[in-house]
Amino acid sequence: MDDVQEHRDDPRWKVAERITEAARRRFPADVLAVAVHGPLAHGDDDGGGDGEVGLLLVTYRPGTGPSSTTRRVENVLVSLTVVAAEERLRQARQLTSRWPLVADRYLTTRALHDPTDWLRTLRDEHLGRLARARPAEFTAAARTAWYRGSAAHARAARLAEWYETDQALLMLGEARLAAATVNGLLSRTYFRDPGDAVRRTGLAGADMTEVGRVLTSQSTELAARGHPVDGSIQDLLTAR
Repeated sequence: MDDVQEHRDDPRWKVAERITEAARRRFPADVLAVAVHGPLAHGDDDGGGDGEVGLLLVTYRPGTGPSSTTRRVENVLVSLTVVAAEERLRQARQLTSRWPLVADRYLTTRALHDPTDWLRTLRDEHLGRLARARPAEFTAAARTAWYRGSAAHARAARLAEWYETDQALLMLGEARLAAATVNGLLSRTYFRDPGDAVRRTGLAGADMTEVGRVLTSQSTELAARGHPVDGSIQDLLTAR
């Protein structure tokens, strides 16, 4: 069975197509492009029909079209992101501390409606930004992600001391993801989703001690790259 037929047989793809058709009928002058991202865009998930559909709807102008929302439609969970074209391109030009978790949405999409080939422009804008990025930009973003991980890890440890096990596990999960994000930034690697991030960096299931060791190692590497995590009051007040 070819790739196109596999998509047609996937209930999530059918729902995405129906939403696209309905949006185009209701907002004919507003919809520039519609695409899926995530597993459906990659085309290599199990097609079981029980995963979330990430749907991007791009409008010509801000404030037009439907609103971003999440609903279960015909037993399929749909996360609809609605954004104006210029705003999406602006987002694609940004390099933030969460870049490893969002880049896939710019680089891997599958069109449901894209008569002007706008999605290629989106991809090219992001690739162009990456080509222009200096190493220090990735390191600075990694340091920001490290702070997020360090804070979550410290909070998890304190909650564990208080026997607040459930909350401690939640914070430990945040620390794992932040540490994985740091690794992604330092190696210029992006991930498909948070689960992919912790799996590929070996942090899935890492305990409190192991995550702490990873964060310590990352702080050493950040310092070696000229972005130490520790600083003086003067450093704090003069940071740019």
